[in-house]
Amino acid sequence: MDLVSRLKAEAKKNVKTIVFPEGENPAIIQAAVKMQKEGLADPILIGSVQRIKEIMKDLLLKNDPVMKDTIKDLAAKGLAVKELVTKDLVIIDPVKNELLPDYIGKYCEERKMPEAAGKRIISQPLYFAAMMVKEGAAMGMVAGIDHPTEEVIMASELIFGLQENISVPSSFYLLEIPNWEGAQGNMIIFSDPSMNPDPNAAELADIACTTAHSARTLLGWEPKAALLSFSTKGSGDHPCVTKIQNAVELLKQRNCDFLFDGELQADAAINPAIGKKKTGGAGQVAGFANILIFPDLNACNISSKLVQQMAGAKCYGPILQGFRFPVSDLSRGASVDDIIGSTLLTAAAK
Repeated sequence: MDLVSRLKAEAKKNVKTIVFPEGENPAIIQAAVKMQKEGLADPILIGSVQRIKEIMKDLLLKNDPVMKDTIKDLAAKGLAVKELVTKDLVIIDPVKNELLPDYIGKYCEERKMPEAAGKRIISQPLYFAAMMVKEGAAMGMVAGIDHPTEEVIMASELIFGLQENISVPSSFYLLEIPNWEGAQGNMIIFSDPSMNPDPNAAELADIACTTAHSARTLLGWEPKAALLSFSTKGSGDHPCVTKIQNAVELLKQRNCDFLFDGELQADAAINPAIGKKKTGGAGQVAGFANILIFPDLNACNISSKLVQQMAGAKCYGPILQGFRFPVSDLSRGASVDDIIGSTLLTAAAK
């Protein structure tokens, strides 16, 4: 059973409520309809009820395959066509919802701010959705298809806050790469593609620890994290190489419960023959890494996009880490399958 199939099987055993603050986006609507039909999640769409209904009807008129299949199933139950469009889908317009005053009150009380200021913030779909998660109305939030990553992070930091002992939040992509075989089949994790532009050594060590924890708890992997550089084991001499070496030393001092190594070049991290040649066969990570920790956001984000576009990889996430509640940040080019994959990972959070 591949990873997505396993995540789907787990999701069906314990269906989670996931809120989508960009409920007026057609791809979000399609993904929500498909997940509800397959029993993978109980989606909540945030937005104008009228607008979402109009988009769903438009998708039907365009013979969208996802919508047609769902209509066929519901029609078999004897439902009238006008009921099919939003049957069982929960749609919430924040400015008209009875939860809004309560959320505004709680937010303003925590921050000692005027109600008018709190209303301007919490009535926004992104912040309202985050409050739903914080207050237990949803298990997690999936956003980002219509918002820059920075806005998703800001809402998460403001509403959720960080977990204990987490000094820096981070993120990862789970990539599924066709016609490639690595230590974890055709899957590999890239971190950090969206949050920390230029992490220092201590922050890189934190990112490695948090990502290893995510790989173990979400995916059931035994983490093997490679801290990447243009140098392998001192083959290059530069301050940016020293940063990676210092991060590795910090990890050693922490007595981490996962395998890690660095600094390693990308080929030495994932190709056993090259890893053995460049490191002399030392360690259990070189050539067999299932987690790649990049030296900065530039490197990770660029590499993720290249693998996605040039190798046809499916790219799930970025999954945000270190916040008190589960949240996923979609790429603005996310497909329906990407959205479903990210939602499954969000729902799998412990």
